[in-house]
Formats: sequence, C-alpha cells, structure tokens
Amino acid sequence: MTAPDAPRSPVFTMRHAARLAGAAAAWVGYLFLLLPSLVVIPISFGGGQELSFPPKEFSLALFRQFLGDPAWWGSALQSLLVACGVTVLSLLIALPAAYALARGRFRGRRVLELISLAPMLVPVVVLGLGMYMHLSALQMVNTTLGVILAHTVATIPFMLVALGAGLRHADPALETAAMIMGASRLRIFMEVVLPQIRPSVLVGALFAFLISFDEVIIAYFITGPESMTLPVKMYSAIRWEVSPVLAAVSTLLTILSLAVCLAIMALQPAQRHPH
Repeated sequence: MTAPDAPRSPVFTMRHAARLAGAAAAWVGYLFLLLPSLVVIPISFGGGQELSFPPKEFSLALFRQFLGDPAWWGSALQSLLVACGVTVLSLLIALPAAYALARGRFRGRRVLELISLAPMLVPVVVLGLGMYMHLSALQMVNTTLGVILAHTVATIPFMLVALGAGLRHADPALETAAMIMGASRLRIFMEVVLPQIRPSVLVGALFAFLISFDEVIIAYFITGPESMTLPVKMYSAIRWEVSPVLAAVSTLLTILSLAVCLAIMALQPAQRHPH
C-alpha cells in the first residue's frame, strides 16, 4: 500500500503564490511598457494623412511613401552602411582585446578592463558631446567615417561583454595543448579559440549592429545632411513635422529589432554550450 500524499506545507503554498504574483506583476509591467510601441504597428497600416488609432482602413500607402522618398530610404541606407561598418570595426578591435583581457596576466589588467567598459557607464549625452568635440577637431563631423568611429566607441563595451562571456566558457587546456604541439599564437586563436566562441562573436556582432542602427543621441551630435542616419531623420521629423511616415518607419525598426533579438536568443544555448 502506498502512503497518502502529505498535505502541502502552508509555507510552500505561500511561497508558490508569491512567486506567481511576482511573475504576473512582472508581465503586467512589461506589457505596460511594450504596448505603446506595438500600437504603432496597426497605425502604420492606416494609410491616412495623420496618426490615428485604431486605423480606419488597411493600406500600404505609408510604406510606399517611405520607399518613394529619397530622404527617408537614403537615411535608412546610411544607417545600414554605418551599422555594418561599426560591426566590422568593433569586431576587429574587441576580439583581440577581449582575448588579451581574458587570457593575459599583466599589471593593470583590471584597470584596463574598467576603462574599456567606461563608454557603457558614461551618459550618452556626455559621450556624444565629447565625440563631437574630438571629431570636430579632426574635421570628421558630418562624415560617414566619423559616425562609424563614434558608434564604435559606444558599441565596443557590449562587444567585450559578449566575447568575454564566451571566452570564460572556452577551454584553455585546448590552447595549451596546441601550443605544446608547436602551433603559433595566430593559428591557436583562429583554429582553436574562434570555433569555441563563434556564438559569442555572432551575439556581439548582432548587438553592435542593432545598437548602431538604432542610436540617435551620438549621431545627432555629429551627423549632418550628408550623413544623417534614420533615427536622426525620425527625430528631426518629430520636431518639425509629425509625418505619418514615422509610423511605417517605426514598424520596420520594430521588426528589425525583434528579428535581431530572436537571433540573439537562438544563439544563447550555443553560447552556453559551445561544444
């Protein structure tokens, strides 16, 4: 005969109820913050000459207006160009830097690591003003290269965090074995380290691309008519004219951000289990 199930402890029941209440409160807060952004999506299919919710009709007119205006799609191409350049440059800088910080044993390593993460801690307005003063002295304001360099400074800390997480899970014994067998440092890095941290590299690249593509404050300081990115164009349109095209652009940016976030989530298990 089996013993009857023991009654649940009141403490366990209260703890379970508190956990459920906390999860419900978190979801309510999350939806409260998210819903205003999602409301823009049906507005973008309204096709009217003013922003209204709910939309009175279904139309793709705002998207056609976006694609037919060189000022809008030109800014989108500029943002895409800048984001791709920032992703490549951030990888070229952050990848060897993260490896040196993770495997190196030298005096001042902790200080250097803190300095490398400083742009993440400094207010973005302060960072934008500093980049404007620096690039202005170099006559690189209102240039694509200037925007790429400024965004790279802002994205490198996020890239270092992603790569550092991957390197902490990488097995240093494999590197030692390869070194004992006579492999060079470059070959060890390319054929032993990189395959282990490939998911982290992809996550860092996605973070860098998305942060650069959506960044507006730093770009607002250093862009001009020839180098205006899409977020700056949107901000200027909000200030001077509330164009309905903003809803279509916001929908496209939301879809892009969601796609990148889903890609990052898909890469998380591979990042935790690189083998």
